[in-house]
Amino acid sequence: MKKLITTIQNIWKIKELRDRIGLTLLMLFVFRLCSFIVLPGVNPDALTRQTNGASQDILGVINMFTGGAFDKASLMALGIMPYITASIIVQLLGFAMPYFQRLQQKEGESGRKKLNQITRMLTVAITLVQGGGYLTYVNSMNAVDASIPPGLFWISSTVILSAGTMFAMWLGEKITDKGLGNGASLLIMIGIISRIPSAFASEIGIQIGQNAWFKLIFEFALLFAVVMAIVLIIQGVRKVPIQFAKHMVQRGNTSIPAAGARDYIPIKVNAAGVMPIIFAQALMFVPATVAQFASGNGQSATSGLLGQLTNPYSVASSIFVFLLVVGFTYIYTALIVNPTQYAEYLKRQNAFIPGIKPGKPTADFIDAITTRITLPGSIFLGLIAIMPAFARLFTDNQAFAAFFGGTSILIGVAVILDTLQQVESHLLMRRYDGLVKSGKIQGRTRLQGIGYNS
Repeated sequence: MKKLITTIQNIWKIKELRDRIGLTLLMLFVFRLCSFIVLPGVNPDALTRQTNGASQDILGVINMFTGGAFDKASLMALGIMPYITASIIVQLLGFAMPYFQRLQQKEGESGRKKLNQITRMLTVAITLVQGGGYLTYVNSMNAVDASIPPGLFWISSTVILSAGTMFAMWLGEKITDKGLGNGASLLIMIGIISRIPSAFASEIGIQIGQNAWFKLIFEFALLFAVVMAIVLIIQGVRKVPIQFAKHMVQRGNTSIPAAGARDYIPIKVNAAGVMPIIFAQALMFVPATVAQFASGNGQSATSGLLGQLTNPYSVASSIFVFLLVVGFTYIYTALIVNPTQYAEYLKRQNAFIPGIKPGKPTADFIDAITTRITLPGSIFLGLIAIMPAFARLFTDNQAFAAFFGGTSILIGVAVILDTLQQVESHLLMRRYDGLVKSGKIQGRTRLQGIGYNS
């Protein structure tokens, strides 16, 4: 406790860090406040009654990311997700199109500004499309005031939803520039964790009502173990040793060779991060959409393979998601970890891997290591993605089960670790003790210039 109090005091002493934390908290408060501002002409109670507050398909995932704003038909119903989608598209274009590659790698600050502008324009286009789909969904739930002319409702609500998303994007960029942590990730995380108190309170009430104290303790112990395992896999790296070539040291009138410095390349076990789960879940939205049209009555089909795939807690859906996550992990890792760039970087730095020749042998060696360590990382991500399905075996509380795995817990843990790493950097830079007594919170690697980030 004394160590914690001392750390908080040290944080408060640093004016820059204090201002950044204050700005971040203010921006998050404004974002959450806007999540309760309802669109004009929409009855959020009617919408909540139709969805029962907990959907098991794509709508439930979106509602979780927006902190319940989706079910409230609020100004932030779409949240920051269109901006995230646009950022992913631009990032993927950087791997496929030479123009975007040049902007990312060769044009420096001017290229980054152009990419940001393209991302913003793409965000507006995606918001307009998704806003139209969302308004169709709201109208199908009979949650719109019938006295409002349909044309006026569509135009005004589309503009309001677009403004809400752009405002959320602005908040995220301000947090990234002048606050603490990655703004877009923090906005998603605050929406996710806003649902934790109600989910945990309902689960505690259910188990206490059934006098199942042992089961309650087991659930929270298992949740703690899952979080610790995620921390380990996020922080886990395979250290590839490198050595810099010998150099001459002048001593008196003679020059003598000095041994080269030793270092390592940290290749992350989970280099793909949360992206494979996001891609897999996006692909799983297709069966849900097909089921809506196939049923004919506005409700998802519940029989056959199609019905099983629309239920994220079914065996068929779990197997399919697991295979998709494993496959996407290899694909995305191959996109962001380029062994050839590693080899070129080492050559430019006059460094080498002991026992491995420079050039193509070095690239092949790094590629082989990446492939081997990606296998356990992909299996772990696949298990995390389907963990909520296992959690439903011992609890009927869907909201509580959702926090046992999937995108929500991965995003939460990753964002918290990244934010704590920035706080620790500020403390260490001013010669204060870090947040942990032994060891350091790992952040971005020293090889950011070759496309490798934590």
